[in-house]
Amino acid sequence: QVQLVESGGGLVQPGGSLRLSCTASGLRFSIYTMAWYRQAPGKQRELVARILSGGSRDYADFVKGRFTISRDNAKSTLSLQMNSLKPEDTAVYYCYVEIGVWGQGTQVTVSS
Repeated sequence: QVQLVESGGGLVQPGGSLRLSCTASGLRFSIYTMAWYRQAPGKQRELVARILSGGSRDYADFVKGRFTISRDNAKSTLSLQMNSLKPEDTAVYYCYVEIGVWGQGTQVTVSS
């Protein structure tokens, strides 16, 4: 059974930073594309960033230069370093693996 468990969300002031983590189990982590999505209240879920098995990365335009996605295949862990956070980054952030499994989500709130 594949499981993804996110952690690291919370409340942060505008301009601050947070680091999200996603620990995977039940799969051969290293061979899959992993991604972070987010969903704000009243909006559709959207792709934030993804990282391929070989390490190539793609980012949504709205996070380029601020967020960094990374993976540690030895620890089956996906991370998202978020810097220069804005109120519009407030959302539930989800970890996703290309076989169609989602994590439970972690809330990120950017507010003064």
